[in-house]
Amino acid sequence: MRCRDARFQLIARRDTDDLQLDDPKLTDHLKHCSACHTFERRQQRLEALMKTSTTPARPNISTERILQAVERQRRITQQLEDLRAQQRERLAWLVKVSPKVAIAALLLVSMLSLATFALIILQPDLIVTILALLSGGVDILLSLGQYIQAGLALVTSESWLLSGVALAFVVMMGMWLRLVRPPQEA
Repeated sequence: MRCRDARFQLIARRDTDDLQLDDPKLTDHLKHCSACHTFERRQQRLEALMKTSTTPARPNISTERILQAVERQRRITQQLEDLRAQQRERLAWLVKVSPKVAIAALLLVSMLSLATFALIILQPDLIVTILALLSGGVDILLSLGQYIQAGLALVTSESWLLSGVALAFVVMMGMWLRLVRPPQEA
């Protein structure tokens, strides 16, 4: 008998759980072939281990742990729903308030412009006194504007500096977008 046939018969005997199925050729082969004899011993040890093993394949999960996990998931879901509700409330408030604020700002700027224009036409001496009082501030603003203009000319003339400023702007914009993104479910 060949070793392959002997091992096939040993596996068949193990699968059928019939130890009485002894073939004289198999017994004779096992006496002479040490490799097949070792294979048979290994099969017998595995069977013994499988029969005496009392531990289940996977540990039991208690009902209490399952209920705790369900309760934790319910709390997380409730927190997400609360955050969504807050976000919806804020968005609804912004939708109501934003147009009103924009209209008020437009009206305020237009009224200030019209009032300034009316003062320039109707009372130029008042404007001259106001400008004399604010001359130091106006000078500062004008010199600041010139410095900003010179800095912008430097940035635009040097392409690597422009690239650095653009990169910084993109990174800051990305950080801002990351901070204002809506919460997502885990």
